[in-house]
Amino acid sequence: MLVSYKWLQEYVDIADVSADELAEKITKSGIEVEGVEKLNEGIRGVVTGHVLECERHPNAEKLSKTLVDIGEGEPVQIICGAPNVAKGQKVAVAKVGAVLPGNFKIKKAKLRGEESHGMICSLQELGIEAKLVAKEFSEGIFVFPEDTEVGQDALALLGRDDEVLELGLTPNRADCLSMIGVGYEVAAILDEKVKLPEPKVAATQERAEDYIKVIVEDQAANPLYVAKVIKNVKIGPSPLWMQARLMASGIRPHNNVVDITNYILLEYGQPLHAFDYDRFGSKEVLVRRAKQGEEMTTLDDTKRTLTDEHLVITNGSEPVALAGVMGGANSEVSDDTTTVLLESAYFIGPVIRQSSKDHGLRSEASSRYEKGVDPKRVRPAAERAAELMAKYAGGEVLDGTVAADSLQVEPAVVSVTLEKINRVIGTELTMDEVIAIFAKLQFEVVVDNDTVTVTVPTRRGDITIEEDLIEEVARLYGYDNVPMTLPVGASTPGHLTGYQQKRRIVHRFLEGAGLYQAITYSLTNKEKATQYALEKYEPVELAMPMSEDRSLLRLSIVPQLLEVLKYNLARQNDSLAVYETGAVFLKNSDSDLPVEEEHLAVAVTGLWENHQWQGEKKAVDFYVVKGILDGLFAKLGLDNQVGYHATEIEGMHPGRTAELSLNGDIIGFVGQVHPTVQKELDLKETYVFEVNLRAVLEVSTELLQYVPIPRFPSITRDIALVVDKNKSAADLKAIIIEEGSKLLKEVHVFDLYEGERMEEGKKSIAFSLKYFDPEKTLTDEEIAKTHEKVLKAVEEKAGAVLRG
Repeated sequence: MLVSYKWLQEYVDIADVSADELAEKITKSGIEVEGVEKLNEGIRGVVTGHVLECERHPNAEKLSKTLVDIGEGEPVQIICGAPNVAKGQKVAVAKVGAVLPGNFKIKKAKLRGEESHGMICSLQELGIEAKLVAKEFSEGIFVFPEDTEVGQDALALLGRDDEVLELGLTPNRADCLSMIGVGYEVAAILDEKVKLPEPKVAATQERAEDYIKVIVEDQAANPLYVAKVIKNVKIGPSPLWMQARLMASGIRPHNNVVDITNYILLEYGQPLHAFDYDRFGSKEVLVRRAKQGEEMTTLDDTKRTLTDEHLVITNGSEPVALAGVMGGANSEVSDDTTTVLLESAYFIGPVIRQSSKDHGLRSEASSRYEKGVDPKRVRPAAERAAELMAKYAGGEVLDGTVAADSLQVEPAVVSVTLEKINRVIGTELTMDEVIAIFAKLQFEVVVDNDTVTVTVPTRRGDITIEEDLIEEVARLYGYDNVPMTLPVGASTPGHLTGYQQKRRIVHRFLEGAGLYQAITYSLTNKEKATQYALEKYEPVELAMPMSEDRSLLRLSIVPQLLEVLKYNLARQNDSLAVYETGAVFLKNSDSDLPVEEEHLAVAVTGLWENHQWQGEKKAVDFYVVKGILDGLFAKLGLDNQVGYHATEIEGMHPGRTAELSLNGDIIGFVGQVHPTVQKELDLKETYVFEVNLRAVLEVSTELLQYVPIPRFPSITRDIALVVDKNKSAADLKAIIIEEGSKLLKEVHVFDLYEGERMEEGKKSIAFSLKYFDPEKTLTDEEIAKTHEKVLKAVEEKAGAVLRG
């Protein structure tokens, strides 16, 4: 809400308080003032002038040579480029020595051989936004009314000698969406009285009810509709002071009738609408729900299709306005309008919000109806508008007001105890002090012992419960005056959840292992959306994508990491290891929203080790990335629950890829990117893995416990098992661990042999088994018994034969 400081003075005495001081007081009372703009800041030397002569410049077709009286004796010659400059006009003139916005200084100049002693100004050149300039002056200079005196301060006439406070209102403070509402607020802050307009309308003998009838079908959505009729209006510009106030409030002037409705909107917070009575099409106003598929053209010349959720104003047959949002083009006030049908109504907020949302129309009227207007201002606002139309448009107001009134509004009555007020705020206010605060707000108060019962005016629809009253007391007493106290009650220190703690462990481990974190787009294209996906889903497509390359939600992180490697390799960063933890998005059949699943992905290429001094180099291979995984799972306490199994995945090397399982469930894959993909992306030999991080981190693990170094010796047995080539070491290891009883503490693979002395289709895998008992020294008989059990199990379950 933009509030003119000079306009505000009409409602409350603020002469002793500057605009900046007032802004600070309003902010401290609970409504933030986001800024104070001095409209004439940096501008000086602009006066009104009278164009005595105007002819075309002898050396330039688009320039005019004018002789202008600026009230300082001899007229001055000014060269002007405005297309609408003409003899006899009263205009704004920046004299020689004047300063315009942007520190633009006016000097004596010579334009195409002719001297120019000043500048005839447009409103834009005086710092007024183009969108606020009336259309007739938007492409040229501003012309003052004919009776304007020469030599006056042009900025004062244009209302630029003013300051504007910008209020950052929260939705509950709709009462301050009007000058009167702000007046009540400021009066309460300064302990002053509010001066309200007192409309006095001189009505004719003709009666309004002979011209119009009002019928409301949906009284729940429109409990009050008021209509007045003003005849013999003369459409023209509104008074300059009114135009200035509208522009200061961010509204463009149009003509006297429309400007008056906008002026009342700002003054009372009550939206009005003026129809051309002769174009209205009937003598009946019918307010109803629109018919499904019904069409109308609004003032912005847009044809709109309506539904039965929209409320419309009709002439009994066709819509002439979208209620509370925008009028129709078929009955708008135009230059030849002579009779005005004036509407003032109380519409229910949710109904107007629905219409505004459905049609993408946000107007000053709809924003006020949505938040709630004061039902007791509907009739006074209509009377005030009729008074101004009679005064500034020469209209004759017909006697009476035609209304459809089913409105029943009772002011809210709220009670609160003095004890609770002081307990919540932390003060020691007396009852007299509390009553005085409510008196500043102009609330009616009844006191019964320790209880204060307040009758809340309808203009303050935000006050409904006792906590609202306490807030009013606190803010007007002054937040700065509230004593500082420590909060009382139990407090809970913040902490990370178990999942968050484990995720942090993952990040720290990977960064400690030498990987850099990457953050890539979650959006991708059709080609990459399904690549390397752990689960086969149709990708989720955006309804309004920025581009085709960002039109789908990803199912895997690996494609984005490969793009990171490609980008770096193209810039001679030839050894790189990156990781990312982030969401992939799975289509949800039960909802429009996808399921987000957190994944971890790693991509490594180039040299893993490069010690120039020692002359050692180690290129990335499968066992490097597998080692990263093994170390991570060991850090999380899951090393004995994870298995690797050879597999084939599209886009991965068929002989160097394994799927990962956790307690039997597939959670990811690890391996080399397929050579053809590497070639397409200009990558060197590259290895990646991706795992379902949520599945990993949600596995419950035992807490780490200290175990002392064994006092008793361990015994190691090495075995070489001959098995079929398709049998994996992981399967054999799992069998050994399962059958090794509590004496078997460690199992490691240390050799693989597939040489010429091995039988066709066979291979030899060597394991090292460590046995010990922390409580005693093991005997040969105990070791032999357990070891024989292991050998028998691998023979029976895997067909393994002990190699001789």
